[in-house]
Amino acid sequence: MKCNYIWQIPTLLIAGLLLAGCFQGQPSKKPPIHLNPNMDHQQKVKAQAESKFFENGSGMRLPVEGTVARGYLRENTVYYGGKDESGKPVAKMPVTITEKLLQRGRERYTIFCQPCHDGTGSGKGIVVKRGFMPPPSFHLDRLRNAPDGHFFDVITNGIRNMPTYRHQVPVADRWAIVGYIRALQRSQSATIGDVPQDKRNELK
Repeated sequence: MKCNYIWQIPTLLIAGLLLAGCFQGQPSKKPPIHLNPNMDHQQKVKAQAESKFFENGSGMRLPVEGTVARGYLRENTVYYGGKDESGKPVAKMPVTITEKLLQRGRERYTIFCQPCHDGTGSGKGIVVKRGFMPPPSFHLDRLRNAPDGHFFDVITNGIRNMPTYRHQVPVADRWAIVGYIRALQRSQSATIGDVPQDKRNELK
């Protein structure tokens, strides 16, 4: 019985010390106590700080010539720029048009383009009705005959009152939007000859 009592005293003392150590108490401006501070005070060179290690005394290094950040290699100028080697907009988009791509293009168009260009591409979107300068209709002959690369370039870099969307819309989605714009143009100028023979009876 005495043996158990002897062990209880140091156990209670240790528990009390642990509880006291966990109690923050009043707010303090003093830095916290770190039992292992080496990760907080490790040697490092901060941006734009002086460094005696390099010959010019600067801690910042220029990247090696030809260095490209991961994910920013743009060797395929047609896909990433919408232009050929001579700098002219490509006539046809460099991706295969599929139903999945058109569905994606429709979704992205609805989010980013429809407020100005409206759902049919006529340029009478909701912001135009609120006083914004109307964009040209996609159904003008000039834009019907424009190369696919033109639309990609406009989405990427903007034109006149239209801002750039390069940061909001990834490259793959830009091409999807171009494909959907072509579908809109086709839908608004379609003739009976564009309807498959077996589907013509369903028209009203």
